[in-house]
Amino acid sequence: MMKMKSISASKASLVFFLCQMISALDVPLDSKLLEELSQPPTITQQSPKDYIVDPRENIVIQCEAKGKPPPSFSWTRNGTHFDIDKDAQVTMKPNSGTLVVNIMNGVKAEAYEGVYQCTARNERGAAISNNIVIRPSRSPLWTKEKLEPNHVREGDSLVLNCRPPVGLPPPIIFWMDNAFQRLPQSERVSQGLNGDLYFSNVQPEDTREDYICYARFNHTQTIQQKQPISVKVFSTKPVTERPPVLLTPTGSTSNKVELRGNVLLLECIAAGLPTPVIRWIKEGGELPANRTFFENFKKTLKIVDVSEADTGNYKCIARNALGSTHHVISVTVKAAPYWITAPRNLVLSPGEDGTLICRANGNPKPSISWLTNGVPIAIAPEDPSRKVDGDTIIFSAVQERSSAVYQCNASNEYGYLLANAFVNVLAEPPRILTPTNKLYQVIADSPALIDCAYFGSPKPEIEWFKGVKGSILRGNEYVFHDNGTLEIPVAQKDSTGTYTCVARNKLGKTQNEVQLEVKDPTVIIKQPEYKVIQRSAQASFECVIKHDPTLMPTVIWLKDNNELPDDERFLVGKDNLTIMNVTDKDDGTYTCIVNTTLDSVSASAVLTVVAAPPTPAIIYARPNPPLDLELTGQLERSIELSWVPGEENNSPITNFVIEYEDGLHEPGVWHYQTEVPGSQTTVQLKLSPYVNYSFRVIAVNEIGRSQPSEPSEQYLTKSANPDENPSNVQGIGSEPDNLVITWESLKGFQSNGPGLQYKVSWRQKDVDDEWTSVVVANVSKYIVSGTPTFVPYEIKVQALNDLGYAPEPSEVIGHSGEDLPMVAPGNVQVHVINSTLAKVHWDPVPLKSVRGHLQGYKVYYWKVQSLSRRSKRHVEKKILTFRGNKTFGMLPGLEPYSSYKLNVRVVNGKGEGPASPDKVFKTPEGVPSSPSFLKITNPTLDSLTLEWGSPTHPNGVLTSYILKFQPINNTHELGPLVEIIIPANESSLILKNLNYSTRYKFYFNAQTSVGSGSQITEEAVTIMDEAMASRQVDIATQGWFIGLMCAVALLILILLIVCFIRRNKGGKYPVKEKEDAHADPEIQPMKEDDGTFGEYSDAEDHKPLKKGSRTPSDRTVKKEDSDDSLVDYGEGVNGQFNEDGSFIGQYSGKKEKEPAEGNESSEAPSPVNAMNSFV
Repeated sequence: MMKMKSISASKASLVFFLCQMISALDVPLDSKLLEELSQPPTITQQSPKDYIVDPRENIVIQCEAKGKPPPSFSWTRNGTHFDIDKDAQVTMKPNSGTLVVNIMNGVKAEAYEGVYQCTARNERGAAISNNIVIRPSRSPLWTKEKLEPNHVREGDSLVLNCRPPVGLPPPIIFWMDNAFQRLPQSERVSQGLNGDLYFSNVQPEDTREDYICYARFNHTQTIQQKQPISVKVFSTKPVTERPPVLLTPTGSTSNKVELRGNVLLLECIAAGLPTPVIRWIKEGGELPANRTFFENFKKTLKIVDVSEADTGNYKCIARNALGSTHHVISVTVKAAPYWITAPRNLVLSPGEDGTLICRANGNPKPSISWLTNGVPIAIAPEDPSRKVDGDTIIFSAVQERSSAVYQCNASNEYGYLLANAFVNVLAEPPRILTPTNKLYQVIADSPALIDCAYFGSPKPEIEWFKGVKGSILRGNEYVFHDNGTLEIPVAQKDSTGTYTCVARNKLGKTQNEVQLEVKDPTVIIKQPEYKVIQRSAQASFECVIKHDPTLMPTVIWLKDNNELPDDERFLVGKDNLTIMNVTDKDDGTYTCIVNTTLDSVSASAVLTVVAAPPTPAIIYARPNPPLDLELTGQLERSIELSWVPGEENNSPITNFVIEYEDGLHEPGVWHYQTEVPGSQTTVQLKLSPYVNYSFRVIAVNEIGRSQPSEPSEQYLTKSANPDENPSNVQGIGSEPDNLVITWESLKGFQSNGPGLQYKVSWRQKDVDDEWTSVVVANVSKYIVSGTPTFVPYEIKVQALNDLGYAPEPSEVIGHSGEDLPMVAPGNVQVHVINSTLAKVHWDPVPLKSVRGHLQGYKVYYWKVQSLSRRSKRHVEKKILTFRGNKTFGMLPGLEPYSSYKLNVRVVNGKGEGPASPDKVFKTPEGVPSSPSFLKITNPTLDSLTLEWGSPTHPNGVLTSYILKFQPINNTHELGPLVEIIIPANESSLILKNLNYSTRYKFYFNAQTSVGSGSQITEEAVTIMDEAMASRQVDIATQGWFIGLMCAVALLILILLIVCFIRRNKGGKYPVKEKEDAHADPEIQPMKEDDGTFGEYSDAEDHKPLKKGSRTPSDRTVKKEDSDDSLVDYGEGVNGQFNEDGSFIGQYSGKKEKEPAEGNESSEAPSPVNAMNSFV
């Protein structure tokens, strides 16, 4: 029968009373509220208890505290008041308790050795720091000594002593030679923990005169050197082999005391030839897994994070071919005090009750003592509301004068713990912290949670009203939460309206109004449907939605829960998805997801891609099921199964799958047992106890699986103890005061017998507790209540049945429930890198204050206002999460020239801790965006009017605008560039003294003190002089010219007709007759291959038209051989480049399209141009 722990009835009632009092009053984590409430001092930063300082630098003893009103600071030194005003070398930082001791004026740091303690005090109490022991580091010189050479016989052992000077802290020892090279070490030659150099046996190569021991003092960054040691090895033949002898430690036994949580180092170094090998064991137990390491060629045993369980006898065994020796080290693990329950700050209302609890453990058990405001409670002023009961202080009916800071000191011979916890009694009228007229939006038929964050002391009562003159809300349709939140479980459209929260206590009353809007849900009224599509066809899915008109939906399509392939065949429309030219890889599930700011809906359909029906061929089919199953060779844990294969159906059987049914535990359910190659028809099967087996066989070929065979006869195995314990045992708390132990239950056939149960055992880790156990059945979870918050537990779950227990289970470590972190990150600093990027740093919170698994830190940051516009806007908070114990992060995407705020919170598995105080930072100016528009109006003969809008994002203070412009001639060549700087307060400009009938190109941008922003371009044309236009005559419109062109065209047509008629009649021209009479072999009347006239052909007539022979549309004549210049692709010879070097010319070679404003041709018409156009 397990020994169970019990609690007396009186203690149980006391625990219940304490739990009632602890939940007295919570202060919301509202920064503005916290700044207004009075609060006793709290130490936020202090120097370590054992503080070793560099004697060459100023001594800084830290002491920082917070409180309302801000605390004042005082110090004691060696138990008496330390008057810093009387010591010219000591100053205290402003608004801080940190001391700075100036030792740069010839003062010795040793003069300030001692024990220091800081006190932070205000009208509500006094908090004290730890006792801070100040000691300067020391790095003394080596004592000079005359070292005689070491003459050693080959094979003998040798120890070279280092004996470094005693320093503070102790030095790090290493051996080197004259060339500052580390001496090689091995199983034969190695350095001990004391710094000495040990030779298990010396060899001739060990002869040298520069064995030098160095001591490095890290604190002062100095290295001291011992005199070189000489070793001379002389040989004697033969070399005598020897069994192992321990050089260190001496004797057969020794003792070692180590403190809990430290690193245990045990060492054995042996002499002998051959070189002995060291092995370590723990008598009566195993070396702890995952915490044991071997160093220095296994001569050193290292166990990290030791606990009381590591107490015991550790044996090192040195062995070589001639024998062995051993040494037993008896290890005792003691423990300095450590917290079980540290006291926590208590905020109470007048008349309320509460408790402070201080519990610690250690070895030996620590003693607990209490102080109030830094004074032992026994001699402190009496407080009738306070009663001390050992490690607990009970408060009853407190008053405002009961506010104080209490100190708990837990100490034993190995150290002490000191914790401050204040009792703050507040009388405050109600305050509502939720912003006025805050808007809440929810979807109809879903819950609506309306906040009313409040504070007051005593705790206010909360009432809710709807409408301006509505009655108080009551009834089952509402849920009223303790934090003031009103919940409407099923919000309807008529729930929309104004809700009023009223908070009242005996000191006053206040109220706040918020708004609730209930929106229509988003619905997919036409969902995508299942499709079977042949390859190369088209598939289309519809997704038609209906939504609230005030919400803007976004539609996303997914394939197999991933983004659509980056393929132009996928066309996403407003209400559909179309896939062109479907292929096999398009096969899958397509999902339409519709998101709004309040809800999300989705619908899916499967696309199956099939091929055209194949040409009839040989029919391949799945095999027929196996036949004639037979069981033979029945044993308790095995049996042989045989069968006859069925028909293969033109595809060879590749393997057989054997399945089993447990008719006792899961009748009708078949499980996979094993599989064998297709050539095998018998198999030896392993069995479990207490299972009623039936077997069946399935044949498999390339086409698929056969139907299962008929089941075999049944075979019932005998019962036995369980072979295994439950797996996946875990201990995770669901509440701060419980531990939920879960496991995966054994399957029916794993029970090995009737009456399966589980023995659940637990005990708190690192506490001298016995195991607590319960036996449960038919469950896979057990809840342990009343546990401390987030402490480790050792857990094990053992299976048992009517025949006995399973083997002893392994232990797992679990944790009781987490609670929200207590402390906000401190020392939040922001370093602005540039106008859009900043880096934030913070100090990590103490791990004990996390009260759970540290998951990381969250940085909340938001823009307060733009420094250029000075206009606030809706605050949109952004959140960045940094995993683990990271203490810095980058804030990207900031807006230039803006004011931001941020705070940092620590996160555990329960949630977020309190926010650090808001940190304000500002981003510097950046370059502006382009002007919002540029318009050119009122063109005249010699002027243009420009109007523009300021940049949408100035990103700073605009200093000016820059206007550049240049003329464009008839061949699109750019003329000289003119630049004008315009004051930032101007929005228009009249450009005068321009050329008439000329096109101009304008470049316009704004600039701040940082630089110029992106530019906007525009073109415009000055108008033509009307008198000059009238003098220019368009010859193409004159009557005589039109008549002349018609006559020329008619004459050419007549000549072509006459030539065609004469050729068809076969007549000869006079020239032809002359050629016939005087035939010349080199003059051919006509080429037979192409029918062209030989004598009268022009070589140039048959050349292909050269690529550059036409005048290009940009009116520039190109070279016949291209130089491959970028000018060939631009607007004339003046090709342009952006500021980043990218080419901005037009590759098409076409002119820019000019606006049709009157007669704006770049050339006046002429007869020559007209002729060129005609031919």
